[in-house]
Amino acid sequence: MRSLPLSTAALALSLFVGCGDSGEEGTENEGPLYAITTQLLVADPVESYVVVTAKAEQAASLSLDGAIKVSGRALGVGIPKSGSVYVVSDESATVTRYTLNSRGALEAAGTVSFSSQGVTSLGEYQANFQFVSDTKAYFFDGATAQVVIWNPSAMTVTGSIPLDSLVIPSTIMAFSGAVVRTGGQILMPVGWRPVTGVNVTKRAGVVAINTATDAATFATDDRCGYTHDAALGLDGKVYVATEAYGAAVRRVVGQDAPEPCLLRYDPQTHTFDPSFYQSLDALVGGGTAGALIPGAQGTAYVRVLDESLAPVAEGTHPRTVASGTGWQWWELKLDTLKATRRSDFPSTSGSVFLFESQNQTLYTEFGAGAASTTLHVLGDSGKPTVTTQGLSFSFLQLR
Repeated sequence: MRSLPLSTAALALSLFVGCGDSGEEGTENEGPLYAITTQLLVADPVESYVVVTAKAEQAASLSLDGAIKVSGRALGVGIPKSGSVYVVSDESATVTRYTLNSRGALEAAGTVSFSSQGVTSLGEYQANFQFVSDTKAYFFDGATAQVVIWNPSAMTVTGSIPLDSLVIPSTIMAFSGAVVRTGGQILMPVGWRPVTGVNVTKRAGVVAINTATDAATFATDDRCGYTHDAALGLDGKVYVATEAYGAAVRRVVGQDAPEPCLLRYDPQTHTFDPSFYQSLDALVGGGTAGALIPGAQGTAYVRVLDESLAPVAEGTHPRTVASGTGWQWWELKLDTLKATRRSDFPSTSGSVFLFESQNQTLYTEFGAGAASTTLHVLGDSGKPTVTTQGLSFSFLQLR
């Protein structure tokens, strides 16, 4: 699972700098700088903070003093090392650009609203925003079933791509927190869940966007559901899997929920392989298995719930299971489909985002009660690095 979705409330975005500059002491010096956006769900009302820091690959605890405060659940997105971050919230359709000044702090530098496209809320994952160049970007919006095309330099909306054919009545369509980019295409996995009740819809989907022409191609498959995770194989095919939330639903609901599975998608023909189907549980020898987190070339990681660490009680909500600790790491070779337990990685929360820092790929571990986020190195035995308050769903290297 790529974690809890943002709400779709249509309230006004309120952005302001809190208690001084948004840079921490010493960030005016040359060297890597990062914008980490964290959501404080325990606050009433919910608020977020954008922190500028040089610390991402070392153990540290970040302070929110001097950070940019944002109303609602916010994300910070953009092009790595461009010196700008685009801040959005679930409380409006407004994108606010911030740029680094000479002191290593962020300053507001323009806004654009997507409200003309019927959008009322921006989110829910960093991957919903895909940047093709400094003059072209996409926003994938499940609520309005479209891709908004916009210009990050001019801060203007330039068009949209309708996705009406993906709408299923009485369901919520949600895009993935992780996409695959290959061959001039953005491949966005799609999942659905019922509007009411606790379950996921038995349908998998992929939207392919040709970034040169903005043409969209759709593929669906009815063999399993909530396939939000994807990894590129050595064969050029994309392997798509049920995320941890879908696995948690199966554990709580039982046989009435779709079996977590692995499918194979061809980015050339834009079709799922009808002859390829793998049960994720079977790949790891049984248990509750979900997710497909890209690893070294040709490999990915599957998460397996260890109920000796995280027992599932009757009535436990699947989101609590998926976001909780106790998920093991298993490494899967995509060519042989051999899975091996990685006991050198600590068991962590099932909800995982991958972030790219200067020298490392980092993954998130969410603390109990949405209280904190710790980043870990993907490799090096999952070494922990920086910790922030709240849930950090987005991370961007500014320089």
